[in-house]
Amino acid sequence: MGYFDKRYHPPGTAPGTFTANEGLAQSPMSLHLLDYSPEHIHVQANARVADCQPFIPQESVTWLHVAGHPSADQIAELGQLFNLHALALEDVLNSGQRPKIEPFADQLFIVMNIPIMQAGKVSIEQISFFLGKNFLLSFCRLDISLFDMILKRLQDGASRIRCRQPDFLLYSLLDVVIDSGFPVLENFGIQLEDVEENILDKAGPDTLETIHILKRELILLRRMLWPQREVINQILRDDHPLIRDDSHVYFRDCYDHTIQIMDLLETYRDMTGSMLDVYLSSVSNRMNEIMRVLTVISTIFIPLTFIVGVYGMNFDRSAGGWNMPELGWSFGYPLVWGVMLLIAAGLLYVFRRRGWL
Repeated sequence: MGYFDKRYHPPGTAPGTFTANEGLAQSPMSLHLLDYSPEHIHVQANARVADCQPFIPQESVTWLHVAGHPSADQIAELGQLFNLHALALEDVLNSGQRPKIEPFADQLFIVMNIPIMQAGKVSIEQISFFLGKNFLLSFCRLDISLFDMILKRLQDGASRIRCRQPDFLLYSLLDVVIDSGFPVLENFGIQLEDVEENILDKAGPDTLETIHILKRELILLRRMLWPQREVINQILRDDHPLIRDDSHVYFRDCYDHTIQIMDLLETYRDMTGSMLDVYLSSVSNRMNEIMRVLTVISTIFIPLTFIVGVYGMNFDRSAGGWNMPELGWSFGYPLVWGVMLLIAAGLLYVFRRRGWL
């Protein structure tokens, strides 16, 4: 997951200017249109913008999912058809926005982020919603398969979504977006367990790199998901005619899920920081063990080196009576070896008794 996306205009650009994000792989726009009421449902894949026009005056609920990256002309055409504010459309086109909610006279504009786990790494996708009196627009790079469960529920004529207004459909989609964080965090939990085992077993440079990657991704994930709690809280706190009172209980459930996700996220962040401390302590302890063994070996060889040094002077006995008499002993060589082995064994015994080995 990258640190930041370039999503700003050059200074002085007029507000509401439509400019696509640079550096992103641009996929063509595709529209998925659904219009439903308790009595009927109309589904049209690969729709055109003009296909939405007949459904706007009707009392049924219209949901249009815009996948891919619309061009500036396409986003302007959608804005004109549904009377969307230019500043909100600018935020849709320039992805990487902070989650937020902006009320307009007859609409609500909501920006959320959905985490996606791909090849062991997390990517964040922006998803934007326009809630109107009888329509809901969703903009996301991902196709509508993201909401397969919602589509299945819409096929059931007795489902709660079919019998309620667009604010309940908004709740259902927001619930999918928010709950997508749970499997991502579950994957982080599995990785943290593996890292913990590696630290206690065989911590190495690869373990340290993994800890830093996890810590970095959790920080970025927190930066993108933390504001979503405030978005749901603002929906509950502010009275808006498009959010009906009987829908507040469902949005409260979304709010509870955001709190659970943030609790898990903060817990994993703390665990990652603790693992970094444990890794450093483990490396330090391993170094201390190595230094202790080397110190014991050096200590054993100090007296042995002294004995070898003394008897390695080789002064000739014929030069005088003060020279080494041991140089002439028949068993001097094995005797010196025996003394050195006894000293080494005695030192090892003392070190073991003191708990140094």
